[in-house]
Amino acid sequence: MTESVLGYLQDNRERLLKRLEEFLAIPSISTDKTNLDDVRKAGQFVADYLIEIGFNKVELKETAGHPLVYAEWLEVKDAPTALFYGHYDVQPADPLELWDSEPFAPEIRDGKIFARGASDDKGQVFMQLAVFEAFMKTTGSLPLNIKVCIEGEEETGSENLYPHLKENKQMFDADFAMISDSGMVEKGQPTILYGLKGFTGLEVTVQGPNRDLHSGLYGGAVKNPAMALSHLLASLKDEDEYVTVPGFYHGVEELSAHERQLMNEAPGEDYPSSLGIPETTPEKGFTAKEHTMARPTLEINGLYSGYQGPGTKTIIPSTATAKITCRLVPGQDPEEVQELLTNHLLNACPKGVTVSVQKEALSAKAYKVDPNHPLLKKAAESYSSAFEKEAVFVRLGGSIPVVESIDELFGMPVILLGFGTPEDNLHSPNESFPLYHFDKGMEVLVHYWQNVADKR
Repeated sequence: MTESVLGYLQDNRERLLKRLEEFLAIPSISTDKTNLDDVRKAGQFVADYLIEIGFNKVELKETAGHPLVYAEWLEVKDAPTALFYGHYDVQPADPLELWDSEPFAPEIRDGKIFARGASDDKGQVFMQLAVFEAFMKTTGSLPLNIKVCIEGEEETGSENLYPHLKENKQMFDADFAMISDSGMVEKGQPTILYGLKGFTGLEVTVQGPNRDLHSGLYGGAVKNPAMALSHLLASLKDEDEYVTVPGFYHGVEELSAHERQLMNEAPGEDYPSSLGIPETTPEKGFTAKEHTMARPTLEINGLYSGYQGPGTKTIIPSTATAKITCRLVPGQDPEEVQELLTNHLLNACPKGVTVSVQKEALSAKAYKVDPNHPLLKKAAESYSSAFEKEAVFVRLGGSIPVVESIDELFGMPVILLGFGTPEDNLHSPNESFPLYHFDKGMEVLVHYWQNVADKR
């Protein structure tokens, strides 16, 4: 059966690439209100394609924001049901001058397709839909029951997805969820992603005088908010990269020897070489891979205070602000971490200034599935069948909040089957996706859906 499906994909490759280019050409930027019609157009593209494929229920469902595409095909008796999630919205393309080709005029060169959304996530969503098409057009059936949820707000935090899933639990319930919105540790290396970090953050502002002051007239009498903020931020970590906020590591699980081995054996980026840094600086007692994948982090994402223009302006700034985010691991609660950080910053307030904290609205818990789970084993087998290479097992330092939402609401395992590469330039100019992964990735998906159906 799989031979005919794979043959269909090969025979229709050029047509499918043209169809993907149509999808990528829609500037579905969910953060920009001027693109409202384009976001809806992309959602309609997905809905129309699902109807064409043969799904017997397809809806473009309205939300308080951008529409969500829901579809289902539930025709195989006594077969498992999978919920496939993806998103059709994309990041803004700025800065446009750094693109080598137009971000919404897809171009194939050097074995890659270049466009905003090529990898995140339109390209990977389209691969799944193309595989569904190949099954339906060759066998007249999907190998198992499929529900589809493709939203238009992932790049803005999926604000309306969670309440929609919660209000329609029965509609979206399944035996497991599948997401293709991730990648591999390197091109051509099958990668099983069995864990994601959680996320939380806040913004801290130090307020000093009621206006910027002349540094000669007031220096020495007035506390400098920029200096005060520097002391505050320095109090968050020690020289061993250990977060010194009391209670920050509460609930953090100890890494097993087996997991440490999995992480360190996986290929990975050579950070000093690729980033131009002298050395890596993980938490003492852990490797860079272990810290990135499975230890919590605290990072300063942005700083602002005082004069930013050319030359010198001799002032004591009236305020100083920093944006801070944390990537969390299983056992940590985002709201608790926010509260711990807030208390630490307020209690450590230097004399002569006041401190205020604004908590980030978007938070998510970490997610992890047993690397020995049967559905992950089948994923590894499917990867190996296509790429002819054994899969490695890793956890990701990034976050996909919808994974935690699905886990919390439904308690179903979430399988992350992604095909991006570190060179795809996600959220950056010249985003691309290798055609080798486009072809091999669809082969993986054909094997996976069939394996899950055959070996239940």
